[in-house]
Amino acid sequence: MAYTSEILIWQAYEIEVRYDPDPFNLTYRYQEAMAHVEICTLKPEKAPLPITGTGYRSHFTPKGNIDEYDSVVEFVRAWLDHEAQSEAWKIAQEEARQLSLF
Repeated sequence: MAYTSEILIWQAYEIEVRYDPDPFNLTYRYQEAMAHVEICTLKPEKAPLPITGTGYRSHFTPKGNIDEYDSVVEFVRAWLDHEAQSEAWKIAQEEARQLSLF
């Protein structure tokens, strides 16, 4: 199966979410697919996110983890929301705001 691509707007970020539910055709061999998700910040370009300091993340996870959500975009949104609660992300956001004042 080829990758699908969707745009996610999360807070002030435009994020491309690319998804292949079974890039290695594991369902055929092992019953459970290992899905691949790519996350890339488009606007602001390459901006850090709570799940990546570079604006890009390649992530493999059992497909069942994604199937628990309505879509891969909702999976990524939930992941971002969860990680945005971390102290490290809150500090990074505050530092970014401080730098933008000058």
